[in-house]
Amino acid sequence: MTDDRPIAGEPDQGPARTRRRAPSEAGSDAPPRWKRLARIGLLGTLALAVLSAPWWGPPALSTFDFFHVRTVEFDGVRYTDPAELMPLLALDTLASVWMPLDSLDARVAAHPMVLSAMARRSLPATIRITVVERTPVALAPGDGGLVPVDLRGERLPIDPSRAPLDVPVITETDTSLLRVLDQVRQDAPTLWARVSQARRDGPRDLRFTLGGVTLRARDDVTVARLGDILPVEADLARRRLRPTELDLRFRDQVIARLP
Repeated sequence: MTDDRPIAGEPDQGPARTRRRAPSEAGSDAPPRWKRLARIGLLGTLALAVLSAPWWGPPALSTFDFFHVRTVEFDGVRYTDPAELMPLLALDTLASVWMPLDSLDARVAAHPMVLSAMARRSLPATIRITVVERTPVALAPGDGGLVPVDLRGERLPIDPSRAPLDVPVITETDTSLLRVLDQVRQDAPTLWARVSQARRDGPRDLRFTLGGVTLRARDDVTVARLGDILPVEADLARRRLRPTELDLRFRDQVIARLP
């Protein structure tokens, strides 16, 4: 008969258990050293390729027919005919959207109606050019009739039959007057729409025609000061009165002259 009792002096070991080995005993799950080095090298190569893409990318991609320019779009053109801008680009059938765009900006900006131009790519085959035009501020006397001028008094090559102009008529090219008109155009479009004529009326005075109302002001008048006529007109309208002349030449006052 076998005695399975523990021998005196020996601890009872209890049920058999599996002892978990230390990581050093079980071996490491990490990839071999050469694989780690290869991975680092691959990542470095990819990073270098991304960082150097501006140098090698466009020349390489330019060779693909997929990126040849098929469409050119102009944004911001109102008075300029895009048909006049296209020849300035001098693009041939092999031109790629990856070509340097600075040269396109300069070519479009050479047009007399263009202040600035900025080209950008729209992949895969479109070039979009945003144009800032010179803006007509008035119609001034010129050879053969009235001609559109900008705020510097320079004549603009605008075809009125293509782009009808709703700007005031001036009697002479006066840069101070044109500067005031341009400020009104930008900051007070409602008032600008009412101005049909403008002229200098003395060394320091300006005279505007707003429909049937004459407006007098100094040549240093601001848009905010011109806006002072609006509450005066509104008050007179409530009393069923319509002024023939509004005078801003007196400090902090609006003089209304009635029929």
